[in-house]
Amino acid sequence: MSKPILSLNNLRAGYGQTEILHDLSMFVQPNEIVAVIGPNGAGKSTAIKSVLGLLNISQGSVELHGEVITNTPAAKVVELGISYVPQNQNVFVNLSVKENLEMGAWTRPIGIPERLNDMYALFPDLAEKRNQTAGSLSGGQRQMVAMAKALMVDAKILLLDEPTAGLSPKYRSEIFETIQKIKNTGVPVLIVEQNAKQALAVSDRGYVLVDGANRHTGTGVDLLADREIARMFLGGGH
Repeated sequence: MSKPILSLNNLRAGYGQTEILHDLSMFVQPNEIVAVIGPNGAGKSTAIKSVLGLLNISQGSVELHGEVITNTPAAKVVELGISYVPQNQNVFVNLSVKENLEMGAWTRPIGIPERLNDMYALFPDLAEKRNQTAGSLSGGQRQMVAMAKALMVDAKILLLDEPTAGLSPKYRSEIFETIQKIKNTGVPVLIVEQNAKQALAVSDRGYVLVDGANRHTGTGVDLLADREIARMFLGGGH
């Protein structure tokens, strides 16, 4: 087994005195898509925020390439190569698509035109709309802007928080296809997602969180086939 790019090790963490994550462990290896699913309030988004230094970690560690980065400030985490797309307010609505992507390259001193071309190749919709404001785009296209913006730096891993929330089925499918393309460029992806069935279908591995702790883990295929998980989380396409 190759060495993980990112690992969360026995984390206890939360906000103020409220502990949300209880002894949580998960990891992402090179060339993997890893999905985190579970009911609302299970701690899925909190797990991602623990990587970004946005909450109190009372026990355990976060490691990037084997180096401990626990409680590193969010801006520094980005410089280390962890790119993050939050669920909401993830684009500059008054800026054009191209300007949004340029804003994403703030840690990148050179090579921006070449990187823009890479993003337009990965997200063909955005190439056509590069001069439109992000606020004029559909929700799905806006989500693509957010992902492309996050990838303008040399990302070692991409963290996505509910990337398909509120999107039409068409755009949900496009987002999941794009996530697979991103993996194929060599960037592993950790995705927190309510659309559990689709997320597991594109994922190499998955974690099921309940009440801030690991309830199940396995390959995407195994978790999809698990009857208990299907009953709890996969009914009705969610």
